[in-house]
Order: sequence, then structure tokens, then C-alpha cells
Amino acid sequence: MSDHHGGWNRTLSERKYRWVDRVSKLLGVALIGAGLHVGGGTATGLTVAGLGVVFGLLTVIIDRQ
Repeated sequence: MSDHHGGWNRTLSERKYRWVDRVSKLLGVALIGAGLHVGGGTATGLTVAGLGVVFGLLTVIIDRQ
């Protein structure tokens, strides 16, 4: 099943999905850690940590084939 939104195909094979899932979760955790290191109470820290959450949840919007 493929899903087209704005001309972008969001469907990946099972193997590619697993790799994208792993990388996005690791990148998300790293960005959250960097945001906390910069300062969890600062605007920069919150922004970086927020990006980490977005990357960590990236595979939620991608369909598996």
C-alpha cells in the first residue's frame, strides 16, 4: 500500500523501514540529550530537544510496505 501526500511517497520496504526507524530513534535520543546538555530551561535547549522528539517519532508517519 502506498500513500501519496503532496507527491511524496511515504511507503518503505520492511528492511528500509527498520533502518530508518533505528536511525531516527538514535538521532532523536541524541538531540534530546544535546538539548538537555545545552540547558533544558533555555529556548535553545528546548528547541533542540523538541527536534529530537520530532526525529524520534518520524517513523510514525511512514508506512511499511
